[in-house]
Amino acid sequence: MRNVNPDDVEATPRPAVAIGNDYPPQFELARHSHRRAQLLYAAEGVITVDTEHGAWVVPPERAVWIPAGVPHSVRMVGAVKTRSVLIEPACCPARAAQCEVIVVSALLRSLLVEAAESPPEYDIDGRDGLVMALLMAEVNRAPTILLAVPFPKLPGLAAKCHAFLARPDARVTIEDWCRDLNLERRTFTRLFRRQTGMSFAAWRQQACVLTALPRLAGGETVTGVALDLGYDSPAAFATMFKRWLGVPPSHYQSETQAHI
Repeated sequence: MRNVNPDDVEATPRPAVAIGNDYPPQFELARHSHRRAQLLYAAEGVITVDTEHGAWVVPPERAVWIPAGVPHSVRMVGAVKTRSVLIEPACCPARAAQCEVIVVSALLRSLLVEAAESPPEYDIDGRDGLVMALLMAEVNRAPTILLAVPFPKLPGLAAKCHAFLARPDARVTIEDWCRDLNLERRTFTRLFRRQTGMSFAAWRQQACVLTALPRLAGGETVTGVALDLGYDSPAAFATMFKRWLGVPPSHYQSETQAHI
């Protein structure tokens, strides 16, 4: 499939335009934004999306909703095939005003693949138009899955969060951060939840999950990732991972490796 720059189809006079791109391993798209909202689907491989407000990891068979005008960068883990839809924001009013990872049903997956084969200026009243209309309806109602690490706005706390995401350690405690930030525990817990919408423990686990997914996709072992993240054993890591995603870490490793 021919790679298409989203900027080349942004002005297309259609409510939604679908494109497909294939990327080599470790390819990166620098910080940019789109006039339209974007649904970015990882048909194969794993992608990570970063904004000033947080980080999202998109494993195979998931997609990330990126609202219109939100600056973001994208990094590919391994060889990646994406299917992307640029949508006029008013066409999916139920979607959030911030990035979120959504579950891709079998129907939505088929529609994304089919829509990517349509010409940009498809016949709205023809088959392609019907496909695109149903696709937007499915995007609008798709459930979300928590695969995000929100960043706080407070500079000192934000710096700690960014540093942790760069080098996660499951052994780090609230007391460690309270000491570093010179805050009482009660003040810290209230501040952290207000700034991120999550408890510190939940945020720390999400950061570990999001860091682990690309590494598993890159071929690292579950044991190696678990111990490097500070877990006492692979079993403890797998238990935490499954609690968040519903499947063990080996599921994503084997699924992704089968594509690469």
